[in-house]
Amino acid sequence: MDNINNELSSEEVAVHEYWMKEAIAEARKAEALGEVPIGAVVVRHGEIIGRGYNLRETTLDSTAHAEMVAIRGASTLLGSWRLLDCQLYVTLEPCPMCAGAMIQSRLPLAVYGTPDPKAGCAGTLMNLLEEPQFNHRTGVIQGILQQECAELLTTFFRRLRNKTSR
Repeated sequence: MDNINNELSSEEVAVHEYWMKEAIAEARKAEALGEVPIGAVVVRHGEIIGRGYNLRETTLDSTAHAEMVAIRGASTLLGSWRLLDCQLYVTLEPCPMCAGAMIQSRLPLAVYGTPDPKAGCAGTLMNLLEEPQFNHRTGVIQGILQQECAELLTTFFRRLRNKTSR
């Protein structure tokens, strides 16, 4: 995987952090529902056009990942399945399904907070987003506000373990 992060200016990092904070706000909505706190936003020309947070437990829908919800919202707003000129920000590295949706929607860039050692398909287990065999590739920037994104998940699962051990 090309490490785009080393090429980012401090101004670019600040912009990515701004949008990641919006994704973190979405993750907190999931957390308030007892869902795994993962959030995502789709940004186009400096405006959020899609928002999403994890809703798998609430909707009993295995496809209701934050990225999928945000992509659906952005596509509806644009009236197109092609999300050209857009960036997707997500607190946790995309899984295979979400990475596939990003490729299929022609997203040029995905930015994530913390890696997913169990299902990460943007560089951790594999990198579907930049797979040269596909007709479209999505660039990846990783580790934006990583500590804050990781802490959301760590705290959530710690509380869950403490609840179930009582």
